[in-house]
Amino acid sequence: MKVDLHIHTTASDGTWTPEELIEQAKLHKLGAIAVTDHDSVGNVAKTHQLALANGIKYIPGVELNSTKADINFHVLGYGLDITNKPLQELMQHNIKLLEDKDVQSIQLLEKEGWPVSTAEFLHYTYDPRRGGWAALAYLIDKGLCTGVNDFFKRIFTPEHDLGFPEFPSIEEVIACIHQAGGVAICAHAASGFHGPGLDNVINLLRNEKFDGFECFHSNHTEADTARLLQHCHKHNLLISGGSDCHGAFVPGRALGKPNVDSSQIYLPGLL
Repeated sequence: MKVDLHIHTTASDGTWTPEELIEQAKLHKLGAIAVTDHDSVGNVAKTHQLALANGIKYIPGVELNSTKADINFHVLGYGLDITNKPLQELMQHNIKLLEDKDVQSIQLLEKEGWPVSTAEFLHYTYDPRRGGWAALAYLIDKGLCTGVNDFFKRIFTPEHDLGFPEFPSIEEVIACIHQAGGVAICAHAASGFHGPGLDNVINLLRNEKFDGFECFHSNHTEADTARLLQHCHKHNLLISGGSDCHGAFVPGRALGKPNVDSSQIYLPGLL
């Protein structure tokens, strides 16, 4: 069956509600899905209920932020207990870091002379169905940014002294996922946006206790996927894959792309 195990909803930075996601999953004839919102499981239970009612296999998931060597790495957790207290605390910690970074970003841009106001931003609200996060939506509404790609290319850069906060270590994040009964998968290791190149990432992560890698991803080339599959087969690691679709938010990421069959995934006990 066709699967997509990396999907975002309105619980983080996606544009689809659980109901809309299930309708899209049916439209794309997906047999199994996983909602993996950033540091949030807010839509996991509802989507699980809807998936089962529509004959779609469902894996509880999350995508947690971590930091190693000043690089932001994303760790996918599958099959975990979403009510686990340490997991809840880690997600709350990461969300607070991201919310603080939003405010700091506007403060820095204001000091640089951009036509923004920190005081105004502190009272700013936006519809999460737009996707993204508060600072991005605010800059778009001010006419200073055209979208997520423009934000990371032109604004959220070292030139503006902007970057991701220091998240918990990969070791801490993996331990938290394991403690919650889940498996820890390194997300999109070959994505240029998220790392210094696949071979460098594999070398950098060689001592981290990942259970597996996301081999299939919308930002991976066929060569990247083959390299990751080879690595997983060599070291007997789990294999996952998904679109990293955010609904209409991130251009170029469509549900069910790449086209992944369940026979290509290795998640025993989960799929």
